[in-house]
Amino acid sequence: MRILGISAHYHDSAAALVVDGLPVCAIQEERLSRRKNDSAFPLAAVEWCLDEAGLEPEELDAVVFYEKPMRKLERILVTALRAFPRSWRSFPQAMKNTLGEKAWVKGIIASRLGVPARKILFTEHHQSHAAAAFLTSPAREAAILTADGVGEWATLTEGRGSRSPDGGCAIELLRELRFPHSLGMFYSTFTAYLGFEVNEGEYKVMGLASYGEPRFAEQVRAILRPTADGALELDLGYFDFHLSGRRAWSSRLVDVFGPPRSPGHPLDLATPDGKRFADVAASVQRVLEDRLVELTRALRRETGLRDLCLGGGVALNGCANARILNESGFERVFVPPAPGDAGCALGAALYADRIHFGGRDRPVPDHAYWGCPVDAGELERLAREDGLEVELAPGDRALVERVAEELANGRIVGWMDGRCELGPRALGNRSILASPASADMRDRLNREVKFREEFRPFAPAVPAGVADRYFELPPGGARLGRFMSGVFPVRPEWRSRLGAVTHVDGTARVQVVDPEVSPRFHALLLAYGARTGIPVLLNTSFNLSGEPIVARAVEGYSTFRRSGIDLVVAGRCIVAKARASGVRREEEAVS
Repeated sequence: MRILGISAHYHDSAAALVVDGLPVCAIQEERLSRRKNDSAFPLAAVEWCLDEAGLEPEELDAVVFYEKPMRKLERILVTALRAFPRSWRSFPQAMKNTLGEKAWVKGIIASRLGVPARKILFTEHHQSHAAAAFLTSPAREAAILTADGVGEWATLTEGRGSRSPDGGCAIELLRELRFPHSLGMFYSTFTAYLGFEVNEGEYKVMGLASYGEPRFAEQVRAILRPTADGALELDLGYFDFHLSGRRAWSSRLVDVFGPPRSPGHPLDLATPDGKRFADVAASVQRVLEDRLVELTRALRRETGLRDLCLGGGVALNGCANARILNESGFERVFVPPAPGDAGCALGAALYADRIHFGGRDRPVPDHAYWGCPVDAGELERLAREDGLEVELAPGDRALVERVAEELANGRIVGWMDGRCELGPRALGNRSILASPASADMRDRLNREVKFREEFRPFAPAVPAGVADRYFELPPGGARLGRFMSGVFPVRPEWRSRLGAVTHVDGTARVQVVDPEVSPRFHALLLAYGARTGIPVLLNTSFNLSGEPIVARAVEGYSTFRRSGIDLVVAGRCIVAKARASGVRREEEAVS
């Protein structure tokens, strides 16, 4: 079976190809179009996947779209009618958006790919999330929780997945929470209120929360409250997203929390307003975590299962994930590298293969590297054309030793290796790497490389074998750290020597690197540790603020030339800028 999965028309469009039950490739449209969070029909991603597999569209057995557009149209119509007459301004625009590409997906797929309509299938949105979470995990049986803004009607589902000894699979979603009551919309509303872009800035709220105190927690709890049957509901008097396209919150929310932050206004944490915004973020984050812990505790009691699989955009909240692992009673928590809509392309394809067609279960490779490979020759050609010096390492060991020496000397490295990651996080294949020793490095990266807010944290990468030495990982924490899906405390004795990756509250979003999954990156961590005594590197995504993560060498080279990155690497090709004089080893500078 050759099955193409597609997600599109909301945010983070993507395509994924599953052949004979195994993923072959998957990539987000933004990585090819270079438009951040590209929501367009992912034609470039589809074409790349087919080219990568050497397939023509007519050779596909099925094309699966990640949700049911007509059911979504039903929700938009019903919601608008319920809100009339307040919705009269937003209704025409909503219809224009929905009755175009979003509603007639089958015709678009058939015309653009040239496949017959009988081969085009649809999953439900949260079925795609559940499949991406469970079918890519190693769990034989697991509880499943998915949560996001909204799919068709569902905003949160609970269920279970199982694999039978004969190779069969089952995913059963037992219950759902319906729009407008939504954890995702709750968090996104406050994301917009705090002046960040929705579907992009939610992680900024999580970072900002560490600088605040949850002094508004009780007010927030009154807005997001449990129901008698164990579900959740929003006090809709504080929200406008279900009534109007103008803004997400109502005047009642402003009465409680004060005026919102203008997106263009600088966020100064030293001012009363800056402190208020940080306190609001801390309160929203605390209540989100509390509600998720309550839900997962109840799910653990109901199912009696040891494992939990999380899906949907809310599963990108690493602080909440860590609390779920610590407090829910589940022994293991699995979060895929792309739990949001991009991962739904892969989830839809796997759901069709395992559930719709009844294909035998096959273990999915446990990594995130499904995108396009890097071409070291392309980097070499571009650098030589610009008159830069190019160094070609004779082998992997020489490359790792050379780059480790530069990192130990305080240089910032753009690192491209193998295939690019699926999902929003760089996991060592499209990463900017630096010494984690000094807070000065964090400030330099935010100021000269990422061009972003000063409060934004960076993640540490650490070899799996020594992760517990530097970070307080609970049982199961290493697994959650595989895809940077959990935030854990840095051990107090190491915080001063890991200043660039230790957040203001003493935590870090840890990546635990397995030598079998990322052998070259793992070797680089060990080589750096041999020089500095600490095998931990600062790892952040290889991109500038507002741009997608780089996919190909040309984008990595362009980012290198436009920023304060000192060295760019693709494969065994190394290109450096002129070395500044007086560079000291980073660990000496902070000793």
